[in-house]
Amino acid sequence: MTFTPPHTPLPTLDDTDRQLLSLLQANAREGTATLARKLGLARTTVVARIARLERSGVVAGYGVRLGARLDATTVRAWCSISVLPKTAPAVLRALEAMAEVEEVSAVSGPFDYLVFLRCTSHEQLDTLLDKVGQLDGVHQTQTSIVLSRKIDRRSIG
Repeated sequence: MTFTPPHTPLPTLDDTDRQLLSLLQANAREGTATLARKLGLARTTVVARIARLERSGVVAGYGVRLGARLDATTVRAWCSISVLPKTAPAVLRALEAMAEVEEVSAVSGPFDYLVFLRCTSHEQLDTLLDKVGQLDGVHQTQTSIVLSRKIDRRSIG
C-alpha cells in the first residue's frame, strides 16, 4: 500500500519516532500493541504516531522483503545504463514494464541509471540484458552480476 502525502513540510522526528521507524523497517507487520510495549508507550499513541508518519510522507508504504531461501535461487545483477538525450522517459517506461527490474536509480557519473535486476536463471538474465540493450534510446550498458551479499541492513533477522 502506498500513501500520497499532502504537500506539508516534513515533521521533526524525535527519538521515539526514529525507534518506531526502525521497528517498522524490521517488521512492518508487527502489531501496534507489541510496538507499544517495546517503546513503552500506549497503543493509541503508537497508532497516532504511525498515522502522522504516513500522512506526512515519512512512511511512504509497506512492502515485502524476500527471504534468503528465495534470494539464493535467483540471479541478481546491477546494470548501468547510459541513454541518449531526450529518450529517458521512454526508456524508464520500458524498464518499468519489465518484471525483472526491481529498482532504477538516477546516478551521477558516466551512466545515467543504475538498474537492479532479479532473474530466475543466467539465461533469463542474458535475454533480459539483450532486451534492455536494444531499447530505443539506450546508448550503452554495463552489467555486474551479484556473487554474494556481504552486508544487507534491509534483510530480515
